[in-house]
Amino acid sequence: MRVMSAADRSRHDGAAPSPPEELAPVDAVVQLSFAVQALLGEIAAQHELSITQLRLLGILRDREPGMLDLARHLKLEKSSVTGLIDRAQRRGLVERSTAPHDGRAVHVRLTAEGRRLTEQLTAQANETLSGLLDALPERDRARLSALAGVVVRHHAASRGVDLATHRTRRG
Repeated sequence: MRVMSAADRSRHDGAAPSPPEELAPVDAVVQLSFAVQALLGEIAAQHELSITQLRLLGILRDREPGMLDLARHLKLEKSSVTGLIDRAQRRGLVERSTAPHDGRAVHVRLTAEGRRLTEQLTAQANETLSGLLDALPERDRARLSALAGVVVRHHAASRGVDLATHRTRRG
């Protein structure tokens, strides 16, 4: 037997539903994260990419990291990153190059096709994710951005990540 909640009873009785309850901060962040991941998953799928491939292209937008840096940033084993890069290379999205300072080190960069797709994905993600914020007035959007930036910087610093270079500090 299903027990009716107060909201169910009010709808059943013809009364107006009660206003939605406020989410606790952690629940709100988790729910927002789920919404963002779902939207990014949809965008990736439209281009026959996985979320991890989408993240890879995002990382490569403005840098040419080494394989080890990619593994650290994506939180993957180096062998998994090798497979990821192999698949992206077969699609013509990335290419490997030898590091100028160490002939043994391999760096990864976008190809012209990879850059074109990445620019398209960036524009699509900006448009789609901006839709999540439509319910907020501009002032609240700016405040959310500022607060999210504080959280992201604190999280990165607590893990030894320099957001300016997206590299892990070794110490």
